[in-house]
Amino acid sequence: MAKEQYLTPNRASGPNSHAKTEPFVKVIAAVATLGGLLFGYDTGVISGALLFMGDELQLTPFTTGLVTSSLLFGAAFGALFSGHFAAQYGRRKIILFLAIVFAIGSTGTAMAPNVEWMIFFRTVLGVAVGGASATVPIYIAEIAPANKRGQLVTIQEFMIVFGQLLAYSSNAGFNAAWGGHETWRYMLVVATLPAVMLWFGMLFMPDTPRWYAMQGRLADARRVLDRTRAKQDVEWELTEIEETLDEEQNRNHPSLRDVFKKPWLCKLFFIGLGIAVIQQTSGVNTIMYYAPTMLKAVGMSTDAALFATIGNGVISVVMVLVGIWALGKIGRRALTMIGQFGCTASLLFIALVSYLMPETLNGQPDALRGYLVLLGMFAFLSFQQGALSPATWLLLSEIFPTRLRGVFMGGAIFAMWIANFLISLAFPLLLSTVGLAGAFFIFAFIGVFSGYFVIKCVPETRNRSLEQIEHYLHDWLSNDEEKAEVARLSGRKATSN
Repeated sequence: MAKEQYLTPNRASGPNSHAKTEPFVKVIAAVATLGGLLFGYDTGVISGALLFMGDELQLTPFTTGLVTSSLLFGAAFGALFSGHFAAQYGRRKIILFLAIVFAIGSTGTAMAPNVEWMIFFRTVLGVAVGGASATVPIYIAEIAPANKRGQLVTIQEFMIVFGQLLAYSSNAGFNAAWGGHETWRYMLVVATLPAVMLWFGMLFMPDTPRWYAMQGRLADARRVLDRTRAKQDVEWELTEIEETLDEEQNRNHPSLRDVFKKPWLCKLFFIGLGIAVIQQTSGVNTIMYYAPTMLKAVGMSTDAALFATIGNGVISVVMVLVGIWALGKIGRRALTMIGQFGCTASLLFIALVSYLMPETLNGQPDALRGYLVLLGMFAFLSFQQGALSPATWLLLSEIFPTRLRGVFMGGAIFAMWIANFLISLAFPLLLSTVGLAGAFFIFAFIGVFSGYFVIKCVPETRNRSLEQIEHYLHDWLSNDEEKAEVARLSGRKATSN
């Protein structure tokens, strides 16, 4: 059933879609998305560091997977618990705490004397990465006006890929400047600087008007709206926030325990889990974390592989900017479909090139094979970063009810990071068993099922306020329940006849 047929609740008035964005909103977004920069740098830097730390830390394929994926394991729990604490203590305080954890984790990984300490501090760093991935999009979504929410939330995605580009560039730069066994330590410690910047910046930022309203601090909520909204929109939005919170209290779902008592909430929670997981089952982070390793496996030298990986970062940054533009023109659902099917086709291309082309030509590694694999990576990242990832993060920041947004977001991002952890842990083992072609055939096969989920379950939320989205999804999912009940009763009646 088409999601668009359910109409937005009719309000007497609404926000001015042409209102100019207040400068303070842009300042808040710039500071908060330093968490995305750290997210990107800390996940991307390992791709180059692995090429240098292997001998010193005596890495095997299994421990290589552990070093990479331990961050993701920590991220899963950081996302899960940050959602709960963000609802209780506020989005701003959690981001401040995560900045400290970022600094501790970055310093610890750079000083790790052995693989055990590396895994420990990568897990600590992961807590901050996961917490930021769950909290920063909510913080920005609740601060931003409805007409600019798409663009401002997806700045987080831009900062993630920009952080990855910085990591790839610094990897190549440190290799060119020093190029020794200690190079990886310099690569890892650089992330401490933006962590300090995030902490200082957030000291001067407010919490969100919706969180203040949940705490009954309406005067604080109004002050934030006065600084982040056009003057004519303040009263309308504050009234809508109050009305929605009152309706939620009447519906009796103030905690996660009540999700399974409310079928529409349960459905919404699992839709959110699915949206989060399909972003990872595309295999995007195997490319982000293992691109140099993969390119060396198809015949490139270390220097060429590190330099080529910068190309991945550049493509990602450019395509996220395209995605931010597209979100203002194309619906979230349509963009998710474009991204999902484009990614699946690109994965199939990489698998076919790896399977059909010979590894060597005249006794030398086949350079064309390596560059075609790199071309497949570029195509994949174009669809992933230009469509699927921006739409995913934005949908997750929009679809959950206000009182449960932090907890639901934490649960969805927990599922995302667990999927990321399992895929990243398994990938070195897949490379050593079924090879590059087999691994990407598996990802393409999973992508087909992910595409079916997108078609059936992903809603459209464009041009609605957060409160209107909540009404819309409640009506859509509740109507599905009613129709299922009618069908059940009709089937019972036909049987009895």
